[in-house]
Amino acid sequence: MKVLLIDDHPLILSALQSVIQGLGDHVTVVGAASARAARETLQRTPDFDLVLLDLQLGDADGFDVLTEFRGAYPALPVVVVSASDRASDVIRAIDLGAMGFVPKRASNETLFEALRMVMSGGIYVPPMTMGSERPGERGDAPGVLREVGRGAHEAGFQKPLAIESLGLTPRQTDVLGLLLQGQPNKLIARELGLSVETVKDHVAAVLRALNVSSRTQAVLAVSQMAQQPGGFHPLRRSH
Repeated sequence: MKVLLIDDHPLILSALQSVIQGLGDHVTVVGAASARAARETLQRTPDFDLVLLDLQLGDADGFDVLTEFRGAYPALPVVVVSASDRASDVIRAIDLGAMGFVPKRASNETLFEALRMVMSGGIYVPPMTMGSERPGERGDAPGVLREVGRGAHEAGFQKPLAIESLGLTPRQTDVLGLLLQGQPNKLIARELGLSVETVKDHVAAVLRALNVSSRTQAVLAVSQMAQQPGGFHPLRRSH
């Protein structure tokens, strides 16, 4: 596995490189200390399997870089690794096409879990405290988990569901898989050989089944299912 790590802080860049190397002997990590260096690296050698992106870069806004890379390299998964623990940043990153969001304060084991989930075709977000506390109420979860849980509650997708209980048809499940990859309706239609109008109907049915009102909420809801014991196994990435 070949990983591009983008972070403008030398010590963090070095530390993350060492941690990611721990995933196995066949992992190659290339560091880039700026958005410009990352662009040049991808232009020279676009055969990366994964990008880890810090949101705070000296020469660019991390969200802009995320949008740029998702547009230029749609098959290349990007995971945000950030010092931020704001729920709004998690939701915005997923909304822009990130396949995962890992706070820098997370443990090495959490980072490994996130990368394995993403490389298997899933989407990782910090675990949510689903229903164990009301928004604003203190609990045992670290601050990042409380914040994401609060954002989930306010967005209206606080109840976890088992995927088999959703009653999706095989075609709706296919649509959900592509939706989780951030594909727009037009590309989903092309991939599945359907009309855009039919895809819109399937997307609407999927959102109703998940009891959410947006694609971002669907991503977070399914990610939460994947983190429940015996829960939903992430849908595989199409190639």
